[in-house]
Amino acid sequence: MGSLSIWHWLILTIYVCIIVVPCWRIVSKAGYSGALSLLVLVPLLNIILFWVFAFSKWPIERSRSQTQQ
Repeated sequence: MGSLSIWHWLILTIYVCIIVVPCWRIVSKAGYSGALSLLVLVPLLNIILFWVFAFSKWPIERSRSQTQQ
């Protein structure tokens, strides 16, 4: 087994750009820290993360409801 070639690093970089960058923006718009999007790279934890985001009240929603009152 040799070291990883430039193609492996290129594919890894493209994968990270395609997956992590949009997730970072979505998580930031929801009001969470964008660094949480790095958890998308961890198997099974990414599924749990999506379920938590889907069914929890986002910080941005909480701040909007406080300003409307």
